[in-house]
Amino acid sequence: MVSNKSIYKRAFVMIWFGIFSSLVFAQEKEKPQQAAVMELAKATQNPVADMVTIPVQFNWYTGGGLGSQTLSQYLFQPVLPLSISKDWNLISRTIIPIMNIPQDSGSRLKGIGDIQEEIFFSPKEAKKVVWGIGPVFSFPTATINEIATGQFAVGPTGVVLFMPGKWVVGAVANNLWRFAGSESTTAISFFFVQPFINYNFKGGWAISTSPSITANWSAKSGQQWTVPLGLGVSKITHIGGQSLSIAMQYYHDAIHPDNAGADQVRISVSLLFPRKK
Repeated sequence: MVSNKSIYKRAFVMIWFGIFSSLVFAQEKEKPQQAAVMELAKATQNPVADMVTIPVQFNWYTGGGLGSQTLSQYLFQPVLPLSISKDWNLISRTIIPIMNIPQDSGSRLKGIGDIQEEIFFSPKEAKKVVWGIGPVFSFPTATINEIATGQFAVGPTGVVLFMPGKWVVGAVANNLWRFAGSESTTAISFFFVQPFINYNFKGGWAISTSPSITANWSAKSGQQWTVPLGLGVSKITHIGGQSLSIAMQYYHDAIHPDNAGADQVRISVSLLFPRKK
């Protein structure tokens, strides 16, 4: 069993060690132009940017219904933009969750959750408003029986954002409904919206908030919504010629189901592959 104090200490040590290390290595290379660094930072904050990214997100949940226990979730989320015409891109985003769930007995459940695939069709030449729309799919890939749905689900997904000056402001939203698979488990009917606000500084630093707000429409009344509040920082750096984005955020779930955690620490590391001009 891991205490709140232990998980937060471990998370913040990892965060600051990563940021400090990236800054040290970055000093060994010639600094890119500040404008180019800011543009790269803004591109990482754009879900439909024309740039290959490989983000890995680490989430730790504790408090609330978890008490002193900690649930961990690791998300592998490769993003691949494909040019399908002179005017349109197709953006593929795969979400692979790896779960580590505590049990009252002291044991833990470990495995993969249901994998999701988001597809956005987005215009290449967006002016004031950047947007994308398409389908989202969920596949019954979970290897943990206790959380396995055994269902296929589909729904619409969309993103809209604005990037005035140093700001990147927008939201991603989707809803999934069961269309095939097991009928013995609770039917998937799940809403997700992630508003994001980023303010970028010189040197690739940014202050941001991007809470994952969800609603499980199949849950009982009063147990459907999860609404986090929080913020964090991110940094663009370069290590050995590889562009990276490192971010840390903290959220408190102002509203959450009784059995869910109330506090979240999120750390993400993204490999960036901007197109050469």
